[in-house]
Amino acid sequence: MPMMSVAQSQPTERAEFIRKTYIHLAGAVAAFTLLEYIFVKTGIALSLAKLVSAGGNLGWMAILGAFALIGWLSRSLASRADDEGLQYLGLSLYVLFQALIFAPMIYMAAAMSDATVLPTAAILTLCMFAGLTTIAFTTKKDFSFLGGFLRIGGFVVLGLIACSMIFGFQLGLLFSVAMVAFASVAILYDTSKVMKHYSTRHHVAASLELFASVALLFWYILRIVMQMSRR
Repeated sequence: MPMMSVAQSQPTERAEFIRKTYIHLAGAVAAFTLLEYIFVKTGIALSLAKLVSAGGNLGWMAILGAFALIGWLSRSLASRADDEGLQYLGLSLYVLFQALIFAPMIYMAAAMSDATVLPTAAILTLCMFAGLTTIAFTTKKDFSFLGGFLRIGGFVVLGLIACSMIFGFQLGLLFSVAMVAFASVAILYDTSKVMKHYSTRHHVAASLELFASVALLFWYILRIVMQMSRR
């Protein structure tokens, strides 16, 4: 019997799926925030920042490579598993490794003289995510066609990041703005994807998909706010 997607399910089941998905997304964001607080207060974030700086561009490439691998494994584990426990494992691993990747930049943002940097980035991310989610649900449009653009764009972005590390040039403010647009498209795509291609049993996996896009959006909004605050 073929899997019934969320969009094909009964309205009550669909509403319950959406409720559970966004509750788990909120939980993932809360866990991420708590981890960052712990990392900063215990000095782990500072140690990671020093480690990354000591490794130079090769250190960042290794971290990004490991992050990509863990991200792929976590998302694959969560999306393919009918066992809810495995879905939770995938989500937990992803949140933990996202927090580790973010820790050096969170430390730098927290150490800046302008104390509004982190709250501003968080509020902007929340507002953009809420707006994009509203668009995805109210228009009822299938944004699956954006998948091809995201795949091609993802390879281009990885290529640019790799080249910047190898050849030593900076990806400036315009790149961060472009990545905010990229992450916004990803949120529209992922919101549509979980409705069209996930079953109502996969609300944990769906929250992981959305968390990944929110994290990407927050990363580049934070970069923009940090760059603007230095001017």
